[in-house]
Amino acid sequence: MALPIAVLVSGSGSNLQALIDRVESGALEARIALVLSNKPDSYGLKRARSHGIPALCIPHTEYADRLEFDRAMIRAIREAGAETVVLAGFMRMLSAEFLKAFAGRVLNIHPALLPSFPGVRGQRDAADYGVTLAGCTVHFVDELMDHGEVVIQAAVPAYPDDDGDSLAERILALEHRILPQAVQWLAQGRIQVKGRKVHVTPTGIQRAVPPANALVNPPLEQGF
Repeated sequence: MALPIAVLVSGSGSNLQALIDRVESGALEARIALVLSNKPDSYGLKRARSHGIPALCIPHTEYADRLEFDRAMIRAIREAGAETVVLAGFMRMLSAEFLKAFAGRVLNIHPALLPSFPGVRGQRDAADYGVTLAGCTVHFVDELMDHGEVVIQAAVPAYPDDDGDSLAERILALEHRILPQAVQWLAQGRIQVKGRKVHVTPTGIQRAVPPANALVNPPLEQGF
């Protein structure tokens, strides 16, 4: 049975589109039960509606504090029947109450190789620092920013003439592959967390070929 998920977005929703594409191709054993945004102008809402996916805006500005906003999101996600929450460019910290409601079932994609460069400027901070490798991380969410256990990471080259935008474009192509892959592992029940280590149970599924000059670990599988 397909895993019912809620996808939270704040912006364009390109990672949401990657999830939609994998669901529609049959590679991702999930059903997007709800796309939820805190911003009414989020293009992610339009993406969802164009594919017949329920889409809802809950503006955080209409709530007195973060906890009341999170409670509204919890109600909406539960009413949609979603069991797992995927943050795909959702620019809000989540409360302990939200994380408890979906314990061990909240994933986030971050455009840097954590624990380096957490926060909203990950690509720009990496470029400004002058790293020679950059990348992205899918991790479980806890109460600290970009801190939870790492599920999968992808690394790409970073060059001396990169700025945040050029590096972000290179990283984004890998985000679109590792986020659906991580959700698939969760949907298949293949993830075990031991301390800070995440173990993915192997199944013998054929590996996919990553883009040139990219390293992905654990390896991508066929369809991703």
